[in-house]
Amino acid sequence: MSNAKILVFAGSARENSLNKRLAAAGAEAVRRAGGSATLIDLNDYPAPIYHGDDEDAHGVPENILTLKQMIADHDGLLIATPEYNGFVPPLLVNTFSWVSRKSDKGGPEDVLKSKHVAIMAASPGRLGGVRVIPRLRDCLCELGCIPVQGFVTVPGAGSAFAADGNLADETAQRGLDSLTARLVAAAG
Repeated sequence: MSNAKILVFAGSARENSLNKRLAAAGAEAVRRAGGSATLIDLNDYPAPIYHGDDEDAHGVPENILTLKQMIADHDGLLIATPEYNGFVPPLLVNTFSWVSRKSDKGGPEDVLKSKHVAIMAASPGRLGGVRVIPRLRDCLCELGCIPVQGFVTVPGAGSAFAADGNLADETAQRGLDSLTARLVAAAG
């Protein structure tokens, strides 16, 4: 058993997000791989659109300081991302913009540096979000994260989940299990 603690979240704010479903399936896969998973919703950590003048006037928002501490308290990240016209969604960009900022209120700094991360994407389309994967990986590398090998994409995600929350397709589920096992091993 690994003692790796993995923070799991989706880069979507939608209530019925397919990527939130994928994040939940990923959290279960982390547990099966012997890690500890904390599944969060970024809706619980709202922040204004990052703007340097806003940061100068008000500092880093308390919600972001809380999120930074959560990231610091975990060994790795598992991120399920939607694809917005082939790009990383604004929610993730904004979250990482704020989380990467130093705070005059204290708290951990450089919480993403050397953090192991695995990425996945779900989409109702036939590509499954594959275009966002290299762009998100590049973003995470620039922030100091260490992506594990591989990724998971789920095409046709509207019908990709079984009643138990896992992926209905056995090959896709094995891919998710393999990705999370690599993350747990790297982070542990």
